[in-house]
Amino acid sequence: MFGGRSEGSALDELWRYDLATDSWTQLEPPSPRPGARFGHVAAWDPSFGLLIWSGQQSPDRFFGDTWIYDSVANAWRQLPSEGDVPAARYGSCGGFSPDGKFWISHGFTMESGRFHDTRVYDLVTGRWFDRTPPSSVPVDRCLHDCFWSPTGQLVLYGGQTTGVKALGDLWTFDPLSASWTEQPSPPPQPRQLYALATMGGAAYFFGGGDIEGGYLSDLWRLDVASFGWSELSPAGAVPTARSGATMVADTVRSRMLLFGGKDANGEFGDLWQLGGS
Repeated sequence: MFGGRSEGSALDELWRYDLATDSWTQLEPPSPRPGARFGHVAAWDPSFGLLIWSGQQSPDRFFGDTWIYDSVANAWRQLPSEGDVPAARYGSCGGFSPDGKFWISHGFTMESGRFHDTRVYDLVTGRWFDRTPPSSVPVDRCLHDCFWSPTGQLVLYGGQTTGVKALGDLWTFDPLSASWTEQPSPPPQPRQLYALATMGGAAYFFGGGDIEGGYLSDLWRLDVASFGWSELSPAGAVPTARSGATMVADTVRSRMLLFGGKDANGEFGDLWQLGGS
């Protein structure tokens, strides 16, 4: 886990959570390393390591750089950016496709507002390629998330756009035809800055900010094959309503882990487990 924001300040800390021992370790790789930031995209690929791209440090400083963290060497390396380089931004979404390329979509920067572009980065050549269709794209947005489906489609949900604090639409992107398709309207209420993780052909969504500026604590499951939604009601205590949390899937122990987030009173540093042992 890299970066984030606490008490109004951007962080440059790098932490590792051991899923077997349930323990945190702060890592101290030498320079060079990425600048402090929040609202960036982070994705893990076994062949490359932890990739981070974009983010914001202050009201007038946005990033468009790309870095890889090698966990074996405990070292950061900045990657080249050639070709159709996306503008610096924060609040975008992204991840590795099945063929090992890194994709991003949408986002925001103070200078240009919100974006609707979709781009792919080839880590082997260090080049960006613009795959934005000429029409029929999801509305400009930020504070959303996306993931790759088992069938090789990029799935994008929710976020925020100009004049609307939370969106509730669901879209899929086909990389072969470079086209977006809007899926049936999802039943969860609109949200931004929610937590997302995928496991076993399903995507799980927790909380986020609602359209009135409040905070949510509901949990939803999306069957990616059928695009069928179901609301889950876990037994026992549940995390308090929040936005900006991070959720990951621990497939070995069949559980979800939820960390951090914020509400009107400030940031959280708690860690929650759903399922597993």
